[in-house]
Amino acid sequence: MIDSLITSKTRVKLLLKFFLNPENRSYLRELADEFGESTNSVRVELNRLTDAGLLESHDEGRTKLYKANTKHPLFPEIRAIVTKTLGIDQLVDQVIKRLGNVELAFITGDYANGIDSGLIDLVLVGEIDRAYLQSLIDKLEKIIERKIRVLVLKRDELQALRDRFEGHVLVIWEF
Repeated sequence: MIDSLITSKTRVKLLLKFFLNPENRSYLRELADEFGESTNSVRVELNRLTDAGLLESHDEGRTKLYKANTKHPLFPEIRAIVTKTLGIDQLVDQVIKRLGNVELAFITGDYANGIDSGLIDLVLVGEIDRAYLQSLIDKLEKIIERKIRVLVLKRDELQALRDRFEGHVLVIWEF
């Protein structure tokens, strides 16, 4: 939804990066590498957002670091828009590409049944980079203020445990 309002994909990525977690601080090359974009396209959008007062920048040695301007009058509204438009499917899509060979991802338990108990049960099937997964879970728990319990299975393990997943299952990724 946000990309229909903001046509620059780079600007959307920057807003997501800085407004989901206002503690994020990044520099130009790091952002370009993370987004898989040219430094020039990222620089243009950083300059626009900084000129608008939405981002702050400061020099640290020879590096210019950027972060969200939490004192900007529109900060709470922009953050609310960003968090509302970033659905689980969009987040999972970006994350799964970096996790490894994910065949299936689904949510089960209370959250899949429409009950927000503060605990999200996530099941991933495939060959997963567990160290990267744990770093993502740690960050995501802070952002969404919920605990995430993850179970990583291989395809044959899923078949053996399929009956144990009671109630609704919310499939969020299938390859």
